[in-house]
Amino acid sequence: MTHHYDTLTRGKFRNSWLNSHHTFSFGEFHDPKRMSFRSLRVINEDCVAPAGGFAPHGHRDMEIITYVLEGKLAHKDSIGNGSVIRPGEIQRMSAGTGIRHSEMNASDDAQVHFLQIWIEPNKKGHAPSYEQIELPADTGKNGFTPIATPQGSPRAISLNQDAIISVSKPDAGESVDVMLDTDRYGFLHVVKGDVKIDGKTYHAGDGLSFESSETPFALTAKTLSEILFFNLA
Repeated sequence: MTHHYDTLTRGKFRNSWLNSHHTFSFGEFHDPKRMSFRSLRVINEDCVAPAGGFAPHGHRDMEIITYVLEGKLAHKDSIGNGSVIRPGEIQRMSAGTGIRHSEMNASDDAQVHFLQIWIEPNKKGHAPSYEQIELPADTGKNGFTPIATPQGSPRAISLNQDAIISVSKPDAGESVDVMLDTDRYGFLHVVKGDVKIDGKTYHAGDGLSFESSETPFALTAKTLSEILFFNLA
């Protein structure tokens, strides 16, 4: 069931302050073959212009993860949280029974570039909650490092779902093993760089879905790269 999600076929949206690309159906982009993968519902790559951003809006029953690649993103929500998210940090907002939040570029002169990831929760009706951590400097430098897990840890945010998000940041020429336990499903998203898997090159924005029967395999970085690995039930 391996499937390649090509960056050129991602959904696109652009206005005066936002340039967005959607791996899965979102907003005006609707592809019946790209509704979700297991509990992974959204991977949006957003670039927001200085002083631009998403005005307060509501969500329910979704684990919403923000991963900043460049710049600074200001977050405010209806349960009293206010923070700035920077590269090297990860944030999770559990919308649960209902929450409103805004996401604004915290800079007046530089864009903010980030991934927003939605994972469907293990049940409806969780209490809304918020978590943000700074990741250790060596995160992703020796294979895949978990940065989101069901239990959470000082090095990983927690999720209301049987899902693990890991990151790897291999140097050019470095190979990284990808493995899944039986009856698990995987999704790789190339954040930065270029990697080769089974003779095929994947570029920034590309994705690959697979299942445990198709692992283990290795990916090799052609350039300094960054890859997110979603390990899903």
